[in-house]
Amino acid sequence: GGTACVVTGQPFDTAKVKMQTFPDMYKGIVDCFVKTYKQVGFRGFYKGTTPALVANIAENSVLFMCYGFCQQIVRKIVGVDRKTKLSDLQNAAAGSFASAFATLVLCPTELVKCRLQAMHEMQLSGKIIQGQNTVWSVVKGVIQKDGPLGFYRGLSSTLLREVPGYFFFFGGYELSRTFFASGRPKDELGPIPLLLSGGFGGSCLWIAVYPVDCVKSRIQVLSMAGKQTGFMGTFVTVVRTEGVLALYSGLKPTMIRAFLANGALFVAYEYSRKLMMKQMDSY
Repeated sequence: GGTACVVTGQPFDTAKVKMQTFPDMYKGIVDCFVKTYKQVGFRGFYKGTTPALVANIAENSVLFMCYGFCQQIVRKIVGVDRKTKLSDLQNAAAGSFASAFATLVLCPTELVKCRLQAMHEMQLSGKIIQGQNTVWSVVKGVIQKDGPLGFYRGLSSTLLREVPGYFFFFGGYELSRTFFASGRPKDELGPIPLLLSGGFGGSCLWIAVYPVDCVKSRIQVLSMAGKQTGFMGTFVTVVRTEGVLALYSGLKPTMIRAFLANGALFVAYEYSRKLMMKQMDSY
């Protein structure tokens, strides 16, 4: 599921990070795509793909594993049987709890991804003299400068994004599946309803938490050039100096990516889960 998400949405994610961190450099999504292609070629859209793959595979593995556990916790809290179907709201709460665990594996890999994606802009703006565009060079730079804890720059803003965001993510997904099922079991839905449901869930997530993600990207990228203020300091600085709309820079590529990538994520997740369950049942 994580792999399908990255392969589908990486170019749009790259545009999002560039536009969030350096909004003055780009007039819009088309301008960002054209300039990126002219400056670094097609491979520029896939900068940070390796850490993005690691991040998404790790995050979604932990997320969906913990989602199952958290569903059981929610059942205990509301006092129902282990096999009782949860409501869409209860599933949303379980997803929100699960995201807190996923954040711990997501934050370090996303920091490396964001820095790789915005390396060219950091050099153009003069914030850094020269940056090595490899995963290992970024990892080595973080360890040398800040130690292992440096990978958790932006952890509070990542948590602030993930916990409420995944409430809307799983809530939107389950609500949409309920709509398409129309009284039938949700497990019987085909790929198109799953694709649309995943896309709807992803769109709900990003609409709800986009300003928080913008602040997170700035903290993780700009901390390359020196000490970066925390979440509230960065948030206030952006609003004062650039205005509220700067917090929504890059929203268009994010919404395109959210629908496509999360649709692919859930289709891959549901079908791979069914395949694995069949394999287990055969043993």
